[in-house]
Amino acid sequence: MPEQLNTRVEDCYQLAESFFKRSFKRPVVSLKLRGQKAGVAHLHENLLRFNPQLYRENTEHFLKQTVAHEVAHLIAHQLFGDRIQPHGEEWQLIMRGVYELPPDRCHTYEIKRRSVTRYIYKCPCPDSDFPFTAQRHGLVGKGRRYFCRRCRTTLVFSGEMRVE
Repeated sequence: MPEQLNTRVEDCYQLAESFFKRSFKRPVVSLKLRGQKAGVAHLHENLLRFNPQLYRENTEHFLKQTVAHEVAHLIAHQLFGDRIQPHGEEWQLIMRGVYELPPDRCHTYEIKRRSVTRYIYKCPCPDSDFPFTAQRHGLVGKGRRYFCRRCRTTLVFSGEMRVE
C-alpha cells in the first residue's frame, strides 16, 4: 500500500474529526480495483478500494480529489446513515465544507481501453454480422445455439474475427 495514499486517507479523517468535533472509525484501504472506477467506498464494510493504475497515472489529483471523494462517502454514511443520496447534499457539504474541494461526481482520468476480439457469426439475411464475445463464442463451442431474430436460423461462425 503506497504510504502517500494511507497518509491522505488519514489526513482526510483528521480534517473531518476537527470539523465535526467527533471521531470516526478508520476504514480498511485496498488497491484492488480495476476498470474505469478510480475509487469505491463500501459503506457497510467501512472499506475503501482504489484503482492502482489510475493512482499511478494521476497521483497528484488522485490523492487530492479522489481520496477525499471516497472518504467523504464514508464520513457522510457515519454521520447521516443509509437514507442519503450517494452524491447528495450531505456528501457535498463534506466535500465543500471539510475538504474545500469541488463535489465532482466523476473523474476525468484517461482510461486505456483494452482491445477486444469479436467473433463474427452470420445467417442467410443480407448484412447479417453478429459480433460475439469470446465468452459467447466459447458457449457455441460447447453446444449452445443462437438464432437470428429475423429468419430464425442458427447463427454460424464465419471464421472472421475483428479486434475492437
